Amino acid sequence: MREDTIGRANVEDTPELERYYAELGRQESYALWTVANDIEPWQPKPASLPTVWRYEAMRPLVLKALDLVSPEKAGRRVIALENPGRKGTSACVGWLYSGLQVMRPGEFATAHSHASSALRFIIEGRGAYTVVDGHKMELNGGDFVITPNGTWHDHGVDAGGDTTIWQDGLDMLLVNQLDANFYAVHPEHVQKSNTPVDDTVALYGGPGLLPAGGEGWNKPYSPLFKYEWGRTYETLQKASKASDGSPYDGIMMQYVNPATGGPVMKTLGACIQLLRAGERTKAHRHTGSVVYTVAKGSGHSVIAGRRYDWKKNDIFVVPSWAWHEHANASDRDDAVLFSFSDIPSMKALDLYREEALAENGGQQTPVH
Repeated sequence: MREDTIGRANVEDTPELERYYAELGRQESYALWTVANDIEPWQPKPASLPTVWRYEAMRPLVLKALDLVSPEKAGRRVIALENPGRKGTSACVGWLYSGLQVMRPGEFATAHSHASSALRFIIEGRGAYTVVDGHKMELNGGDFVITPNGTWHDHGVDAGGDTTIWQDGLDMLLVNQLDANFYAVHPEHVQKSNTPVDDTVALYGGPGLLPAGGEGWNKPYSPLFKYEWGRTYETLQKASKASDGSPYDGIMMQYVNPATGGPVMKTLGACIQLLRAGERTKAHRHTGSVVYTVAKGSGHSVIAGRRYDWKKNDIFVVPSWAWHEHANASDRDDAVLFSFSDIPSMKALDLYREEALAENGGQQTPVH
């Protein structure tokens, strides 16, 4: 693509150049000016499209997999969400992967580890559990769980529980792009839980409290593996009465590593936000792709100039650098959005940028 701007490639095609390009191709090389304007855009140009996956449409298909394939044969019985703008890449948005995993009572998935960081958000069910490096956690709707890169983890549903569906989120596509992924199956296939159930919640889940003395934590991810819905929602409600929140995100809280105050994992972050009854946020945009799951209520988002309606358990995505704003459809009850993103990766690489859409003629102003 040619651009008639000083400093940008603007070379016209000629027969002589075409022959030259062919010679370069035979040496597995090319002239930079033929692609420079495409690979160095003026601003991010994501191929991912804003998309909503309706839970009422997805749920029957996810449940149908229960009778078609076993977790033993599938490894993990997951229906992946593929962005229509990124066909063939396994991407939900950007280089983020997401899918819906389903398990019956009494089923379990084999313990494994990988270089990718992963998380899961429980959508529905009772009696599910995850074991991370020997720490067993009981899971309920709205709970958020991390399985950091390199940790052994397995999960299942107790025999007395209910069929459970949760959302998986991973950075494995980014890790694959960096040619850095590894995968291993636990030699015993199922981990032995060697600590009390929900011990990480007991130790690190207290409000503003950390273990003293010999309970130090020096790993590069959160020692709190499970963030419970009840405490999270209660915190959001209290904050909504004490603060006006952000004009761009409402009452928004980041899930953090309690030992550092940073994101739960180095490459993946997660947030939870509450929109008050009737609230509509202002538009902004930022680098970094975001996957949203509606934890409570209903509403709509305007993403890249188009409206997308959503309700409980729907999943939708905001591509990097896309203008977006959210609105709660109810004038009586709040709405809550869970989200995960690659923003920690953006910040670690010093690539994070955020802008607000000002009201004075649509001029963009930096947020931070």
